Amino acid sequence: MTIRPIVRYPDPRLALPAQPVTVFDGALRDLASDLLETMHAAPGIGITAPHIGIPLRLVVLDLDATEGARTYVNPEIIWASSETILHREGSVSMPGVNDEVSRHARVRISYQDVHGNLQTEESDGLRAVCHQHEIDQLNGLFWIRRLSRLRRERLIKRFEKMSRS
Repeated sequence: MTIRPIVRYPDPRLALPAQPVTVFDGALRDLASDLLETMHAAPGIGITAPHIGIPLRLVVLDLDATEGARTYVNPEIIWASSETILHREGSVSMPGVNDEVSRHARVRISYQDVHGNLQTEESDGLRAVCHQHEIDQLNGLFWIRRLSRLRRERLIKRFEKMSRS
Protein backbone atom coordinates (compact mmCIF):
# COMPACT_ATOMS: atom_id res chain seq x y z
CA MET A 1 0.00 0.00 0.00
CA THR A 2 1.16 3.47 -0.91
CA ILE A 3 0.08 6.91 0.22
CA ARG A 4 -0.55 8.85 -2.98
CA PRO A 5 -0.49 12.65 -3.44
CA ILE A 6 -3.96 14.19 -3.24
CA VAL A 7 -5.19 16.54 -5.97
CA ARG A 8 -5.96 19.91 -4.32
CA TYR A 9 -8.77 22.32 -5.09
CA PRO A 10 -9.02 24.16 -7.55
CA ASP A 11 -7.31 21.54 -9.76
CA PRO A 12 -9.49 21.22 -12.90
CA ARG A 13 -9.31 17.40 -12.73
CA LEU A 14 -11.76 17.58 -9.82
CA ALA A 15 -14.43 18.86 -12.26
CA LEU A 16 -14.04 16.01 -14.76
CA PRO A 17 -16.39 13.01 -14.80
CA ALA A 18 -14.62 9.75 -14.00
CA GLN A 19 -14.62 6.81 -16.40
CA PRO A 20 -16.21 3.45 -15.55
CA VAL A 21 -13.90 0.70 -14.31
CA THR A 22 -13.84 -2.12 -16.88
CA VAL A 23 -10.92 -4.25 -15.65
CA PHE A 24 -11.25 -6.00 -12.30
CA ASP A 25 -7.74 -7.20 -11.50
CA GLY A 26 -4.92 -6.95 -8.99
CA ALA A 27 -4.13 -3.40 -10.14
CA LEU A 28 -7.67 -2.31 -9.20
CA ARG A 29 -7.36 -3.95 -5.78
CA ASP A 30 -3.96 -2.29 -5.29
CA LEU A 31 -5.47 1.09 -6.23
CA ALA A 32 -8.29 0.54 -3.70
CA SER A 33 -5.67 -0.26 -1.02
CA ASP A 34 -3.70 2.86 -1.92
CA LEU A 35 -6.89 4.93 -1.70
CA LEU A 36 -7.61 3.57 1.77
CA GLU A 37 -4.06 4.30 2.96
CA THR A 38 -4.14 7.80 1.42
CA MET A 39 -7.55 8.54 2.96
CA HIS A 40 -6.39 7.48 6.43
CA ALA A 41 -3.26 9.63 6.11
CA ALA A 42 -5.24 12.69 4.96
CA PRO A 43 -7.24 12.04 7.30
CA GLY A 44 -10.68 11.45 5.84
CA ILE A 45 -13.63 9.05 5.82
CA GLY A 46 -14.16 8.88 2.06
CA ILE A 47 -12.05 9.21 -1.07
CA THR A 48 -12.36 8.65 -4.81
CA ALA A 49 -9.76 7.76 -7.43
CA PRO A 50 -10.14 11.28 -8.93
CA HIS A 51 -8.93 12.69 -5.59
CA ILE A 52 -5.53 11.19 -6.45
CA GLY A 53 -5.69 12.15 -10.12
CA ILE A 54 -6.97 8.84 -11.51
CA PRO A 55 -10.22 9.37 -13.45
CA LEU A 56 -11.90 6.06 -12.54
CA ARG A 57 -15.24 5.43 -10.78
CA LEU A 58 -13.77 4.01 -7.57
CA VAL A 59 -14.72 5.01 -4.01
CA VAL A 60 -13.44 3.91 -0.61
CA LEU A 61 -15.38 4.72 2.57
CA ASP A 62 -14.30 3.95 6.13
CA LEU A 63 -17.12 5.05 8.44
CA ASP A 64 -17.35 2.35 11.06
CA ALA A 65 -14.53 0.68 13.00
CA THR A 66 -16.49 -2.56 13.40
CA GLU A 67 -17.58 -2.83 9.74
CA GLY A 68 -14.27 -1.60 8.35
CA ALA A 69 -13.62 0.05 5.01
CA ARG A 70 -15.79 -0.60 1.99
CA THR A 71 -14.90 -0.26 -1.67
CA TYR A 72 -17.43 0.74 -4.33
CA VAL A 73 -16.66 0.36 -8.03
CA ASN A 74 -18.86 2.17 -10.57
CA PRO A 75 -21.40 3.30 -7.93
CA GLU A 76 -24.66 4.91 -9.06
CA ILE A 77 -27.61 6.21 -7.06
CA ILE A 78 -30.68 4.25 -8.15
CA TRP A 79 -33.15 5.67 -5.61
CA ALA A 80 -33.22 8.61 -3.20
CA SER A 81 -35.72 9.54 -0.50
CA SER A 82 -37.66 12.77 -0.74
CA GLU A 83 -36.63 13.66 2.83
CA THR A 84 -33.39 15.57 3.20
CA ILE A 85 -30.83 16.09 5.96
CA LEU A 86 -28.16 18.70 6.55
CA HIS A 87 -24.66 17.43 7.15
CA ARG A 88 -21.31 19.18 7.52
CA GLU A 89 -19.08 18.15 4.61
CA GLY A 90 -15.50 18.72 3.55
CA SER A 91 -12.96 17.11 1.25
CA VAL A 92 -9.47 15.64 1.36
CA SER A 93 -8.85 17.89 -1.66
CA MET A 94 -9.79 21.01 0.32
CA PRO A 95 -8.60 20.31 3.88
CA GLY A 96 -9.46 22.54 6.79
CA VAL A 97 -12.81 23.90 5.59
CA ASN A 98 -16.33 22.50 5.69
CA ASP A 99 -19.92 23.62 5.45
CA GLU A 100 -23.43 22.22 5.74
CA VAL A 101 -24.87 20.58 2.64
CA SER A 102 -28.43 19.36 2.11
CA ARG A 103 -28.62 15.73 0.93
CA HIS A 104 -31.21 13.01 0.60
CA ALA A 105 -31.72 11.28 3.96
CA ARG A 106 -31.67 7.79 2.39
CA VAL A 107 -30.31 6.40 -0.87
CA ARG A 108 -29.97 3.07 -2.63
CA ILE A 109 -26.92 2.55 -4.80
CA SER A 110 -25.83 -0.09 -7.25
CA TYR A 111 -22.14 -0.80 -7.55
CA GLN A 112 -19.60 -3.52 -8.20
CA ASP A 113 -17.10 -4.94 -5.75
CA VAL A 114 -13.40 -5.17 -6.66
CA HIS A 115 -14.06 -8.55 -8.31
CA GLY A 116 -16.80 -7.13 -10.59
CA ASN A 117 -19.79 -8.62 -8.74
CA LEU A 118 -22.91 -6.45 -8.93
CA GLN A 119 -24.24 -5.28 -5.54
CA THR A 120 -26.87 -2.93 -4.13
CA GLU A 121 -26.86 -1.13 -0.81
CA GLU A 122 -29.39 1.06 0.94
CA SER A 123 -28.07 3.58 3.42
CA ASP A 124 -29.15 6.46 5.60
CA GLY A 125 -27.46 9.12 7.72
CA LEU A 126 -23.72 9.57 7.32
CA ARG A 127 -23.27 6.67 4.88
CA ALA A 128 -26.02 8.07 2.60
CA VAL A 129 -24.37 11.50 2.74
CA CYS A 130 -20.99 9.98 1.87
CA HIS A 131 -22.43 7.99 -1.05
CA GLN A 132 -23.95 11.15 -2.52
CA HIS A 133 -20.82 13.24 -1.85
CA GLU A 134 -18.43 10.74 -3.47
CA ILE A 135 -20.71 9.91 -6.42
CA ASP A 136 -21.00 13.66 -7.05
CA GLN A 137 -17.19 13.75 -7.15
CA LEU A 138 -17.12 10.85 -9.63
CA ASN A 139 -19.54 12.87 -11.78
CA GLY A 140 -17.21 15.89 -11.69
CA LEU A 141 -19.31 17.82 -9.18
CA PHE A 142 -17.01 19.03 -6.39
CA TRP A 143 -18.96 19.30 -3.11
CA ILE A 144 -18.80 23.10 -2.83
CA ARG A 145 -20.97 23.32 -5.99
CA ARG A 146 -23.84 22.22 -3.70
CA LEU A 147 -23.47 25.48 -1.70
CA SER A 148 -25.06 28.80 -2.53
CA ARG A 149 -22.74 31.12 -4.47
CA LEU A 150 -22.22 33.34 -1.43
CA ARG A 151 -21.38 30.45 0.91
CA ARG A 152 -19.11 28.90 -1.75
CA GLU A 153 -17.20 32.16 -2.29
CA ARG A 154 -16.73 32.65 1.47
CA LEU A 155 -15.48 29.09 1.87
CA ILE A 156 -13.05 29.44 -1.04
CA LYS A 157 -11.66 32.68 0.45
CA ARG A 158 -11.23 30.95 3.82
CA PHE A 159 -9.45 28.01 2.15
CA GLU A 160 -7.16 30.31 0.13
CA LYS A 161 -6.25 32.27 3.27
CA MET A 162 -5.48 29.02 5.15
CA SER A 163 -3.41 27.73 2.22
CA ARG A 164 -1.24 30.87 2.22
CA SER A 165 -0.40 30.73 5.92
